[in-house]
Amino acid sequence: MMRKSWWKVLAFLILLYVGSVGFLVKIPLLDDRLQQSIRNLFFHVPMWIAMMVLLSVSVFYAIKYLRTQDPIDDIYSLEFARTGLYFSILGLLTGMIWAKYQWGAAWSGDPKQNGTAMAILIYCAYFVLRGSMNDIDKRAKIGAVYNIFAFCMLFPTLWIMPRLTESLHPGGLGSQGNPGLNPDDTSASLKIVMYPAFVGWTLLSIWIATLRVRYKLLAEKKSEKQNFI
Repeated sequence: MMRKSWWKVLAFLILLYVGSVGFLVKIPLLDDRLQQSIRNLFFHVPMWIAMMVLLSVSVFYAIKYLRTQDPIDDIYSLEFARTGLYFSILGLLTGMIWAKYQWGAAWSGDPKQNGTAMAILIYCAYFVLRGSMNDIDKRAKIGAVYNIFAFCMLFPTLWIMPRLTESLHPGGLGSQGNPGLNPDDTSASLKIVMYPAFVGWTLLSIWIATLRVRYKLLAEKKSEKQNFI
């Protein structure tokens, strides 16, 4: 049992490390920019990384379902997408908190904020679409196709269009593109917490998604037993 759960223990230990050392680590002096708010780097950015991992797994199972027609693949695709949506919302909210302190307003129409809102709405439509259908097979097939479309739309909304315009994000001054974080704003002391944070939050997100899958599978078995009786 312990062999199967080692990565869950690792996730807990990493996040314990991030949650403690992250508030104690020395931050770089950036000419009055960012200051203590740079500690949000250990929470805001990992949400996006976890989201991309979850949605990548979701679209993998969507493609797999179209090939196998296995309902279990559809459940994996659905629950990883659902958890990915949760983490995208967490990424947006932590970004808005950071923006409030750094830019003076939680929402300023920044290209990355607008692109994130568009991506979230596209994935919300995925769940609305699935919920509007009663036929299980039709719902799974159309949902899988839409899932692939929604995943493809992440790239223009989150990574391409924001980089074509100026942004309030560090390093987003047009000619520099629009990266999520200016490399000059990090330091060796930040990186010893930042990289573990990426791993820890991603492992936690996968843990949550797998728990949702297990719950869904158990609910399906219970429903089948009741129908049989």
